[in-house]
Amino acid sequence: MDPILALAAEWWWIAPAGASAGALGWAGLRRRRPSQRRLELDAAQLDLRRAQQGVTHARAQLKVARAELMRAQAEKATPRATAGAVPEARRRLQVAERQARAAVAELKARRAGVQAARAMMPASRKEIDRMPLARLMAEHDALLARWMDYETDAAKAIGFPMMLDARWPPMDLFLREHQQASWLRPASRDARMAPADYSAYREAVRRATHAFDAAERAARQGTPRELPEPDDRSPDWAEVAQDLLDNAQRAITRSTEMWNRMRRDRPSRPDRPSRPDRPSRPDRPD
Repeated sequence: MDPILALAAEWWWIAPAGASAGALGWAGLRRRRPSQRRLELDAAQLDLRRAQQGVTHARAQLKVARAELMRAQAEKATPRATAGAVPEARRRLQVAERQARAAVAELKARRAGVQAARAMMPASRKEIDRMPLARLMAEHDALLARWMDYETDAAKAIGFPMMLDARWPPMDLFLREHQQASWLRPASRDARMAPADYSAYREAVRRATHAFDAAERAARQGTPRELPEPDDRSPDWAEVAQDLLDNAQRAITRSTEMWNRMRRDRPSRPDRPSRPDRPSRPDRPD
C-alpha cells in the first residue's frame, strides 16, 4: 500500500477537527467581544451581580453584629465584662442593619436598571446615536455645556460669581468629579469598551452631574440677585452702559442731597471777626 495513502487513512480526522476547533474559537472570540448594542445591558447586569454580592456581605455582617451583641449581653454579669461593651455592640448592630437595608435597596435599583437597559436596547447596530456609549457621551457633553454657560454668559457670571470660583467647595467637588469622568471618557462614541469600563464612566458622569446640580442649588440660595430671563437677542451694550450711567447719576444726586441736608441741620457758628483788607499794591509801570 502506498505510504502516502496509508498516512492519509491514519490521520484523516485531523483536518475536520482543526476546522471545527477554529470555527468554535472564532465564535467564542466574537462572543467575548463586547457589543455596542448590549453595552448598557451588560453593564447593568454587572452592577446587578455586584449588588447581589453586596447584599450577601451585608447580611453576613449583620449576623456577626447580632452574635457580638448576644455575646456582650451574656458577658455582662461576668468579671471579664468591659464597661460600655453592650452599648457599643448595639450601635454596631444598628449600623449593620442600616447597611443591610441600603444593600437591599441598591439591589432593587440595579434590577430596575437591568429592565430599563433591556427596554432601551437599540434594535439595530446602525443606529449610532441610540447606542449606549453615544447617549452617555451626549449626556457628558450636555453637562460640559451647562458649565461653560457660566463662563460665556455675562448675566450668569454676574448673578452667580461662585460658579466661577474653583476654590468654592461645591465647585471644587464638581471639578474633581468632572476630571475623573474626563479621564474615563473614550476617544470616540464607536470605541470598544468593556462593561466594567463603561459602568465606571457612567457612574463618574452621574456623580459629576449630581455635584453640578448641588453647586447650582447652593449658588441660587447664596446670592440675593436673581438670574434674568434668557433672551435670544444679543445684548445691547449701549443700553447696558446707559443703565450704568443712570445708576451712577442717581447715586451722585442722592449724595448731594444728603450733603445739603447735613449742612442745613448743622448748628451755625458765630461769625469770626473779619480781617482788615490788605492795601492793594500799586500798579507797576509798564
